Amino acid sequence: MKQMSHLDNIPSTPGKFKMEKSPYIHRLRWHSSLAKLTFWSLVFLGLIFLFFFRSPSNPLPSDPSRRSLRTYTGFVGTHVSSALKRRGDGVLGLDSFNDYYDPSLKRARQALLERTGVFIVEGDINDSALLKKLFEVVAFTHVMHLAAQAGVRYAMENPGSYVHSNIAGLVNLLEVCKSVNPQPAIVWASSSSVYGLNSKVPFSEKDRTDQPASLYAATKKAGEEIAHTYNHIYGLSLTGLRFFTVYGPWGRPDMAYFFFTRDILKGKSISIFEAANHGTVARDFTYIDDIVKGCLAALDTAEKSTGSGGKKKGPAQLRVFNLGNTSPVPVSDLVSILERLLKVKAKRNIMKLPRNGDVQFTHANISLAQRELGYKPTTDLQTGLKKFVRWYLSYYSGGKKAAG
Repeated sequence: MKQMSHLDNIPSTPGKFKMEKSPYIHRLRWHSSLAKLTFWSLVFLGLIFLFFFRSPSNPLPSDPSRRSLRTYTGFVGTHVSSALKRRGDGVLGLDSFNDYYDPSLKRARQALLERTGVFIVEGDINDSALLKKLFEVVAFTHVMHLAAQAGVRYAMENPGSYVHSNIAGLVNLLEVCKSVNPQPAIVWASSSSVYGLNSKVPFSEKDRTDQPASLYAATKKAGEEIAHTYNHIYGLSLTGLRFFTVYGPWGRPDMAYFFFTRDILKGKSISIFEAANHGTVARDFTYIDDIVKGCLAALDTAEKSTGSGGKKKGPAQLRVFNLGNTSPVPVSDLVSILERLLKVKAKRNIMKLPRNGDVQFTHANISLAQRELGYKPTTDLQTGLKKFVRWYLSYYSGGKKAAG
């Protein structure tokens, strides 16, 4: 992927690569450093203005001390950022805008957010210097870490991107967060995929998560272990959220509900998987508005980190919650709902569930989130898909956009 291209210039044996030095090179470096210093000074002066003085329709923050950094302004990040800004929180976004899926959709989300007063910095979470500069400018009280390489099947094509984003990126972010003073409280996106090959349902936070069915799931499980480590050693307050098949307007084109809609409208056949012995494949589809409520509740109940200067001062909060809908729906029923909403009959191609990381079903036990966060999903699949289809037809109408 493009975001890894900077690795191409690193010598294969670190420490053995040397360049001949010259006065000319020193002059170039001095001018380059001066130019960079001037550039970053202008950028961060602009950030200060945008973060603190650019206001949405609600000009008076409900709590001016709350300053949140979004590490990804994709599908979930866009909705969470908008909700935070509407209630008066200070929000700054960070996104690499990579080309895993249609970058124009990502830029449209960016434009939507900036109209509401949420500024987006373009950058990679693996860029330590950038993250440190952001924390130097703004003393963030909370970090909502949603950046990740998503998708189960893509891991078979580009496994390195999952390690780069989901493991190295998380470690880099936590390294920066543990060193700043004060340390922020961190809420981050894990995944229901960590339950892997579990056959016990519904999935509970107490269930085993040591049988991942995909590399994506393995990296999310690794993330949970990494979070435990940084909580234990450095006193970072960390809350992991295991999302269950999130869908809705401004969603990801690589999700089944999204590309089913596209292909049904284009008259293309769609592949519907079934398990062994004609078993049903089902998902606990969770509407984006319900997920946003869970994310905000996690932020609002997050306790302060207890470390300072990279040293732990006392026990810190460490939590994991399921955020699902608790009502698994067969994928075939999802297609039937889309047919009714689109008024088009789907060309169904029934296939055996491939061994590519997909699991037969997901089902969330949300009793812990209900008790600790007050989380209560209210949107059924019929209602949620109706809202998605309305957005989809509007966004891609009149030939304005090309849907895949």
